[in-house]
Amino acid sequence: MASFESAVYQNEYLPDGGTDVNAIVTISCSQAGQAGQTGAGDAGEIIIVDTSGSMGQSNMEAAKAAAMVALDNILDQTYFAVIAGSHKAYLAYPVVQSGPGMVRMDADTRQAAKRAISYFRADGGTAMGTWLNLAKSLFDSVRISGNKHAILLTDGENHNERPSQLAAAIQNCTGAFQCDCRGVGVDWQVPEIRKIAQALLGTVDIIPNPADMPRVFAELMCRSMSRGVASADLRVWIPQGAQILFVRQVSPSVEDLTSRGAPVGPLTMSYPTGAWGDEERDYHVSVRLPARSLGQEQLAARVQLASGAQLLTQGLVKARWSADTNLTAQINPEVAHYTGQTELAQAIQEGLAAQAAGDVATATTKLGRAVQLAEQTQNFDATSKLRKVVDVQEAATGTVKLKKAVDKADVMALDTASTKTTRIRG
Repeated sequence: MASFESAVYQNEYLPDGGTDVNAIVTISCSQAGQAGQTGAGDAGEIIIVDTSGSMGQSNMEAAKAAAMVALDNILDQTYFAVIAGSHKAYLAYPVVQSGPGMVRMDADTRQAAKRAISYFRADGGTAMGTWLNLAKSLFDSVRISGNKHAILLTDGENHNERPSQLAAAIQNCTGAFQCDCRGVGVDWQVPEIRKIAQALLGTVDIIPNPADMPRVFAELMCRSMSRGVASADLRVWIPQGAQILFVRQVSPSVEDLTSRGAPVGPLTMSYPTGAWGDEERDYHVSVRLPARSLGQEQLAARVQLASGAQLLTQGLVKARWSADTNLTAQINPEVAHYTGQTELAQAIQEGLAAQAAGDVATATTKLGRAVQLAEQTQNFDATSKLRKVVDVQEAATGTVKLKKAVDKADVMALDTASTKTTRIRG
């Protein structure tokens, strides 16, 4: 049975007139088990493969191999389906016209699905919204109450539907299933795919080399199958008169959850976190309180992780008003670290957007700030990726110069990794 623990890191002391309380809440899960095997409800997996003409023969062959490897890593008795995506969405397996659009995994269905994948050919355009909508319909057709997860692979831009159509599809699928998105090569748009992944509580990354696709798909599917807790919500209670400024996941990646809050009581908001495996996540919660007199103290927030009616763990965020500047002036190391990591992600994305628009001055300033923040927060992966895009003259001050010739894959790798954070604790 899954076990959860939480810890709160903050400076609870506020100066006279102080109102804003910031805390990092760490939640860890152990003994999560396996999706659909040890938790409540069944699990479902859908593999979505771009079969548009731009995939070409080499990408298509690698994608077919990757999809087959993913099938090998789906646990028996898990519901599954395979979608071939072009300017339309095709249910490649199971081959049904009506009724349930997913079947349970076993030796026979696995082999039949591989056979269907072997027939994939690169042809047609790209309309990812139709792929997502079909995936939701398939999940709905078997009414899975447990984990629902998809892997989406593409190699190009969403040319064959309007942006509003993709946005509508994303909205239609939000909350229905999680989706990890991967782009192969350099002809797809990171912001476009990031919108899908963020809305569907998944991840986005680049696969520069098609030969790496099978390994990536195996890792994604194994990770999904290890999430024995199908879903959980972060619930934040605040006292009367207080205001939630923001709620963010800050590790293992930066994801702003603020706009996703839904009221579950007059003083409590609930934020989706998706499925859990054996892992640890950090959340930054910021609350504004009415100022109180010196010497007073107050519970600023109660941060809980819950699954339905079951409370899994909780942490308490506190506030104390003090005239002692030695107490109030201290900046909590965890809060400072993740504030820097959040700014780092924003600086990278804004810098790359400015560079793409030809705004050299803004790009240099933003990416220079990113180098400085990466150095300060010891995000060595970000530092390494930034050095492929800019020449670093002095990291401590963020003095950089844009490289004249940059591999597009390196730019996209920096962009997709911009939200990945490092932890301050071991």
